[in-house]
Amino acid sequence: MDTGMQDISKTSKVLVGIVLTVLGFLMILPFLWMFLSSFKTSTEISLSQTFWPKHWTIDNYKNLFTNGSFGTYIKNTLIITAASFVGLFLNAMAGYGFAKFDFKGRKFLFMAVLATMMIPGQVTMIPVYLILNQMQLTNTLLGIVLPGLVGAFGIFLFRQFMSNIPDSIVEAARLDGAGEWYIFFHLILPISKPVLAVQGILTFIGGWNAFLWPLIIANDQKYYTLSVGLQLLQGQHTSDYGLQMAGSSFMVIPIVIIFVIFQKYILQGFNIQMDK
Repeated sequence: MDTGMQDISKTSKVLVGIVLTVLGFLMILPFLWMFLSSFKTSTEISLSQTFWPKHWTIDNYKNLFTNGSFGTYIKNTLIITAASFVGLFLNAMAGYGFAKFDFKGRKFLFMAVLATMMIPGQVTMIPVYLILNQMQLTNTLLGIVLPGLVGAFGIFLFRQFMSNIPDSIVEAARLDGAGEWYIFFHLILPISKPVLAVQGILTFIGGWNAFLWPLIIANDQKYYTLSVGLQLLQGQHTSDYGLQMAGSSFMVIPIVIIFVIFQKYILQGFNIQMDK
């Protein structure tokens, strides 16, 4: 019976593995076609239905920078993404404060922060725009970055994770004479690597794919991001599919690389939560 059960278990694992492999391939197939199409000419994409390029070319990537303003878009996107990581640490500080400090009105303030998650971002765009306009921050990179520095979801995620860190560790560090900044940067953050990895990926994706707010707040192309530039590319070159595929690939590949680098920390975070 034990041998039979083991054979059934092995067979089920093989079947599950095959199903997951097929589904995974189907999920990445559109992205793979997009990436390969970026090395085709526009004519080949339009007239040929082949998956693999017949004539490889990198002219599409060259044209992104020679005929367009993708260099400027990349610079703006990198600045916005880097500023978003500053916001990541601000969220971590707020989460640490809610998790490990007992102050008057803490629960009410935390509930107020969570309540903002129920308000759609589109509702607050007009008031935020008017405030930034009064501060003369419209059509500036600071105006693009400032409203998204701190978010309720990030604060909530850090607070929940840091609440599981034993208070005895923090108290022991304080008894040894460690200051709050030292405890946060040398004790709390290293323990919080899994949640930092998850939030880091979400922060990078949010900054890299920033579209609607930069489009609203900026009226000069020198402040546009990659997503806005890609949309302009589709409007200006409606028939140049190769150029559009190159721009889309340029948007997707960095996100995939970031995920591959940090995926072990994400899995580690899942294992920690399951153990608890």
